Amino acid sequence: MTATMTALFGGTGPDWAPCQVPLPEPGPGQIVVRAHAVALNNADAAILAAADPTAGGSGEEYQAGYEFAGDVTAVGDGVDTATVGRRVMGTSPASFAQYVLADHRHILPVPDGLGWTEACALPTGLLTEHGALMTGGFCPGQSLLITGATSSIGLIGLQIARALGAGRIIATTRSAAKHDLLKRAGADTVVTTGDSHLAQAVLDATDGEGVDLSLDHVGGQTFAACLTATKVDGAVVNIGRLDQAAATIDLDTLSYRHLRVHGVSFGFTRATELGAVIAAAGRVLLPAVAEGRVRPLIDRTLAFDTAAEAATRLRSHRAHGKIVLTVP
Repeated sequence: MTATMTALFGGTGPDWAPCQVPLPEPGPGQIVVRAHAVALNNADAAILAAADPTAGGSGEEYQAGYEFAGDVTAVGDGVDTATVGRRVMGTSPASFAQYVLADHRHILPVPDGLGWTEACALPTGLLTEHGALMTGGFCPGQSLLITGATSSIGLIGLQIARALGAGRIIATTRSAAKHDLLKRAGADTVVTTGDSHLAQAVLDATDGEGVDLSLDHVGGQTFAACLTATKVDGAVVNIGRLDQAAATIDLDTLSYRHLRVHGVSFGFTRATELGAVIAAAGRVLLPAVAEGRVRPLIDRTLAFDTAAEAATRLRSHRAHGKIVLTVP
């Protein structure tokens, strides 16, 4: 009889449902990880809604999740970067399960002293924010604008920028109540977007020049404002679309300021590229993680069998940081 495990599936209703599925076996270049904790991402809510047959979704069932931490239990042929028993954190589709099948290039070692709850909440933030900084040509001492900085990966981005020696860091939030949170995470200046014109506030804080590099997690017209807020010969990198994907930009601003504009999405369809981004983030950032200078903010930790509550919390957009499920 084939051994089975519990995994969370979408596509049957508005929430994830537990199902029994066979234990995964590693193929060449793959590992199996006994997950101890998994973390939710904003994409999880969107995918869950798109598959919900009770609300016009596709009804296509799928094993959910993207982010995990646990112990390696098996390795496939050609894997020399992970050994059985090693504590790892990583990213892989179908990670809301007791055992996760992952590409060996898409994991990082868990530093000593870091618990499972924090470890599972780090990989997406580390690879995305570090990858975006490198795409934008970041160098120590440069000034930064980080929009949507109170998002879970935005907070990690603030800490990464500070750990890597950024100059002035300007962070945005929609809530004045979150100013202290952003200051603690590493922001020098906080702009409440509901109270201030973003571009003008950034120009005022930089003597009219703008920042060297803007990391935009919001999209929409916030992305357009980043062009004006970025100095001549600077760069703007779009990471997320917390607002919307469409934006109307001023091409004169883009051209006359000689800006470089990039978009990043480090998905699983480009496995080799994703592996390189994760490896680079690990080399540079794991010492800062071990020292406690880069840590995720955890909104709440819930049991695996309360995944519906976790989904409701994620959909509410009220979470301050990551939502984590402990895996039995």
